[in-house]
Amino acid sequence: MPSYNPSRAVNRVPAVTVEFWLIKLLAVTMGETAADYLAVNLGLGLTATSLIMAALLGAALVVQFARRGYTPWAYWLAVVLISVVGTLVTDNLVDNFGVRLVTTTWVFSLLLALTFAVWWAVERTLSIHEIFTARREAFYWLAILFTFALGTAAGDLVAEVFGLGYMATGVLFGMIIASLAFGYYVLGLDATLGFWLAYIFTRPLGASFGDFLSQPADYGGLGLGTVWTSGLFLTAIVLTVVWITLRRTGIEARAA
Repeated sequence: MPSYNPSRAVNRVPAVTVEFWLIKLLAVTMGETAADYLAVNLGLGLTATSLIMAALLGAALVVQFARRGYTPWAYWLAVVLISVVGTLVTDNLVDNFGVRLVTTTWVFSLLLALTFAVWWAVERTLSIHEIFTARREAFYWLAILFTFALGTAAGDLVAEVFGLGYMATGVLFGMIIASLAFGYYVLGLDATLGFWLAYIFTRPLGASFGDFLSQPADYGGLGLGTVWTSGLFLTAIVLTVVWITLRRTGIEARAA
């Protein structure tokens, strides 16, 4: 069997670009509103919704792991579904099992830290530019699941328990992300650390604005509803992924 050669390996996840963060924000916003729509508006309930979305996520990850490199539609389908599932994990713990948001925030923080610790111990890197193997990709998706669950818990904790409201919570986490960007571009913040911190905080940022758009005015929102909000952001995600795919196809055709 030929030996593993990193120089010939193809990264299985996208580069961190403006489009990456755009779709990430759209996906986390939709994840919040779509979970509410399926569980509440369609009347499926948290348990049935969680089982259905977990099954869809499992199928999407099977497709994603089967790719030999980064394929936009497969990757972002998995991100959208894992965003919904991450939201549902936290919602189940809080609503069905009565776990406090403070507790869920701490638990998912510890689980995420443990994931990174084991990932580093096994692979000696946490860089998303070196997701060359199935094992590294498994660590990557597990970390992403915990970032979504943690972001949901932290966002709800600040908005609801601490009483800041959806808009103020979104602004707060937006300022945190801006400070991380300043730290990276000006102060020399480590790229890997900066990426994962930004990935965590974009979850409550997007979720807060998703709630602000969808929730009724009585709860501090604009009252657009989960149907319109989810549909709007899903359309934006699809259009952006199509544009990225067409651009990649054009670049590869010119290179050939």
